[in-house]
Amino acid sequence: MTTTPMMPPMGNANFDGGAPALPPQPGTDMTGICFRDQLWLNTYPLDRNLVFDYFALSPFYDWTCNNEQLRSRSIHPLDISQLSKMTGSEYMLSEVMERHLFVIRKQKRDGPEKVTPMLTYYILDGSIYQAPQLCNVFAGRLGRGLYHISKAFSFASSKLEKTGYVASENERSASESKAAKETIDFKELKRVDHILASLQRKLPPVPPPPPFPEGYVPPSTAESSENQQAETLLPPVDPIIDQGPSKRMKV
Repeated sequence: MTTTPMMPPMGNANFDGGAPALPPQPGTDMTGICFRDQLWLNTYPLDRNLVFDYFALSPFYDWTCNNEQLRSRSIHPLDISQLSKMTGSEYMLSEVMERHLFVIRKQKRDGPEKVTPMLTYYILDGSIYQAPQLCNVFAGRLGRGLYHISKAFSFASSKLEKTGYVASENERSASESKAAKETIDFKELKRVDHILASLQRKLPPVPPPPPFPEGYVPPSTAESSENQQAETLLPPVDPIIDQGPSKRMKV
């Protein structure tokens, strides 16, 4: 198995005689930084065997973990058979999509089967990030939602403050809206006429009414014929005879 030389942390006593730098404390928020060593990536392949050595170069690595003890004894730092015999903080490789994505989980081991998750890190195309905690994700999304809701209420209240204080303004706005409603859109009118004409051309012509049964006389024709018969039966009126007795003037 190919191994890379272990890089001690900054401030190691073997190099400058100073005290070792303090490792990042559990729960420290380091989501705002990113680590990438392009020289290492150009030199070594990024796979499941060497990914932990690459992670150990980042500021996210805790040099007091159990994995570092295994490295000092030339044992693979992710050997689960050795880590399960130890207690304390350790790193585990939880998900792997080689050369693109590696998920490393930091956890506290209290026994062979008892572990408590602490933090999660992921290596995406050679860049190392700390994954945000779930409570921070919920807090961020709730804060964003509350901001948009507050902004919507502020906008609605500003619109409501501008309506209905002066009667003249209300009447003017009502007249303007009425005038706007009464305005005829000739383009829309022509479009509707065109649609109706096209529908009329597509529909078949109106069928003629059915013929009347034999011997049927419409009511209007029957009444007119009866009136004509009654007129023919009446005797002609003489305008002179039927004037009645003449009235003489008294002298």
